[in-house]
Amino acid sequence: MKEQRRRRDFTHLKPLPYNLSMTNIDLLLPFGLPTPELAPDLIKAIKAPSLAHLLSRGNTKPALEFEPFARALPHEVWLAKQSNLPMQGSPALSTVAMQSFGLQANQADWFFIQPAHFHIARDHLVLTDMRQLHVTEQEGRTLFDVAKPLFDEVGNALLYGDAYTWFVQNHDWRDLLTTTPDAACGHNIDIWMPKGSKERDWRKLHNEVQMHWHEHPINSAREQRGLRPVNSLWLWGGSPHSENIPSCCYTEVFYLSNTTPSLSLPCARKTKVKDINTVIDSPTQHGLLVLDALIEPALAGDWAEWLDRLHTLESNWFLPLLNTVKSRTIGQLRCILTHNTALSEFTVTPNTLRKFWIKPTLNKLAT
Repeated sequence: MKEQRRRRDFTHLKPLPYNLSMTNIDLLLPFGLPTPELAPDLIKAIKAPSLAHLLSRGNTKPALEFEPFARALPHEVWLAKQSNLPMQGSPALSTVAMQSFGLQANQADWFFIQPAHFHIARDHLVLTDMRQLHVTEQEGRTLFDVAKPLFDEVGNALLYGDAYTWFVQNHDWRDLLTTTPDAACGHNIDIWMPKGSKERDWRKLHNEVQMHWHEHPINSAREQRGLRPVNSLWLWGGSPHSENIPSCCYTEVFYLSNTTPSLSLPCARKTKVKDINTVIDSPTQHGLLVLDALIEPALAGDWAEWLDRLHTLESNWFLPLLNTVKSRTIGQLRCILTHNTALSEFTVTPNTLRKFWIKPTLNKLAT
């Protein structure tokens, strides 16, 4: 009798009708997965019941593993694939980003070039996270003006986007294999520097810029204020000229903060958001929400800060997102979580959330 009653209880759970007018959202959470060696301890410390509901009751795809020495991080590769952007080690994002600064590619090939800081370790140089440089617009413009004549001398035009983002025209560096700044961050730069037939030309020009910036008043003033000097450049994201403009599969991309270039997408509508209301009030049918708050502490290995930021995301985003799926305001939420060598995907709908017999857990964060 108990067995029959249990069967009857389950049979009444008919699927909710799927409303095609509902918004579908893909949530990209870079470094939302803890590193494998720390995962057991970090999962115990996480207090995120809404995230646990989303992960446990969503449909899960097998985790994708990436090479530990890849020149782009898993979330950067995933983003590039959404627009079929080519990969020359790093994603070909420079011309996409140029558009956001109102710059024209003019039928030429371009690279990103970003002011950077190389930290001197015991026997090698280490690239510092560029988010920690805190370069002002005045500093960026002054350093750009010092570097530009050196690029002009070798016939490579240099364009200014903002204090952190410049662009260099690529005449004969087309085969250079480059690395995104976040993939190289915190590592010995030797294996991550541009590789190819013209790498010596790049290193020579790079060294020229370093000499002109060494002990420049801008850097002297920065060091007096306790800031790192801007002593290097990082070249990446080479985009070959193409008549075919890359197309994005999203009608709108929502960013939590002023996005770094490696998180760019060729989407017609890009919106900076503070809360879920901006997302649900948008008329978009298929949107991408990029929550990048965990990248900086993960790259720094600051797991206490990583936990704090994850808990903030839980209250500000995961709980509201869970509620919007429950209310069928969002028809499908696809969650893409990564760390430096893996990517996991979970798809949540109003129907999957009705699996009340599945106990919410964060164990799926362990890859």
